[in-house]
Amino acid sequence: MRRTPLALAGIALLAVATGCSSGDDADHDAAYETNHATSSSPSGASGTPTAEASASGGAHMHSMDGGPAPAGITAAKNPTYPVGTEVTLTTDHMAGMKGAPATVVGAYDTVAYAVDYTPTDGGEKVTDHKWVVQQELKDAGSEPLADGTEVTIEADHMPGMKGAKGTVVSSTTQTVYMVDYQADGMTMKNHKWVVEDEMMPRT
Repeated sequence: MRRTPLALAGIALLAVATGCSSGDDADHDAAYETNHATSSSPSGASGTPTAEASASGGAHMHSMDGGPAPAGITAAKNPTYPVGTEVTLTTDHMAGMKGAPATVVGAYDTVAYAVDYTPTDGGEKVTDHKWVVQQELKDAGSEPLADGTEVTIEADHMPGMKGAKGTVVSSTTQTVYMVDYQADGMTMKNHKWVVEDEMMPRT
């Protein structure tokens, strides 16, 4: 069948358009997979990470197993919630935490600080992070630090925290607890930290 010049031009244009579209989609899909894998890969000191809501509006990653309590921390003598107590969390440090069932695995007498800090891995500044205890701040001594004190964080709760420079925002001398808790079908072990007024007896 004889084709007119106009029909042949239309076929050629369609072929070019189709070729560009499939190539661009392939490149886009490959870029998405690469970026998605990169953005999903951060991990904490140990275990699989989970996202924590931040007052700065972003999110950072907490390990699913926080590991042991820091050296030098003192066990509380008469905590309101002794080790083994089943509680309900009333704070929302992390997604899924508020209302989650938890078990106390450690209770300590120390000072807990909310801090602003700049991650060492180039991440955005984290504001009002709760909590870091006295024993997780470099050369902090034994006396409570005043609000506004500049500190170096030795805790490794999440990527970019260990060695980060920060500033004390506020502090509390409430009993500080380490807990195992369940949220979104996952179990977080040795989570650091929850203070006494951030939990209630489980009913």
